Amino acid sequence: MRLKKGVKRFLIFIGIVLLAIVAVVTYSFVKKDSDVEEVKVLKEIKEYGYTLKDNKSSAYKELFAKLDETLKEDEVEEKKYAEIIAEMFILDFYSLDEKAAKTDVGGTDFVYQDILPNFLENAENTIYKYVESNIYKQRKQVLPIVKNVTIESVENEEFGYSDKSDDNAFVVKAKWTYKDEVKAKDYQNEATLVFIHNGKRLDLVELRQ
Repeated sequence: MRLKKGVKRFLIFIGIVLLAIVAVVTYSFVKKDSDVEEVKVLKEIKEYGYTLKDNKSSAYKELFAKLDETLKEDEVEEKKYAEIIAEMFILDFYSLDEKAAKTDVGGTDFVYQDILPNFLENAENTIYKYVESNIYKQRKQVLPIVKNVTIESVENEEFGYSDKSDDNAFVVKAKWTYKDEVKAKDYQNEATLVFIHNGKRLDLVELRQ
């Protein structure tokens, strides 16, 4: 059975329209993916395994420079080292507004690798649980940003974790404020961080609220 010329033209027209729609939809997805900014590494402290990425805040970048200088000393002052990474962890972990999604957990550079999977799971199920995606920079959600961190004390104590123990672990007590205290009133603002020696590094093994 032959189709009439009018029907043929109509079907061809519909086919062209469908192809155009597919092309537009495909382009929009490709464009969105290309709009996602690639995170670049600005600096590394290779001996200690720390990296500075370009999406970090100016305050974090300043602390990274301070950490770099501290770790270049012939004899590293470990108390100062512990203070700096405690402040960096707090800035990165609790500044939720700087995160792209709930899986973009901050502070992981400072966490002991053996506990990292558990640390990430706990973070994603608690403080990061309701962080909405901001991959395409369209998030309207109000989230906190850490403004100032105050190190209250740094003490040494014996600490055991699994099959690893440290007679001189660093216990750092800290408090912090947020840029908008009213909007951040329900968020945590103090903690105790425990760092153990892991080769040259100090690694976070416990975060006490």
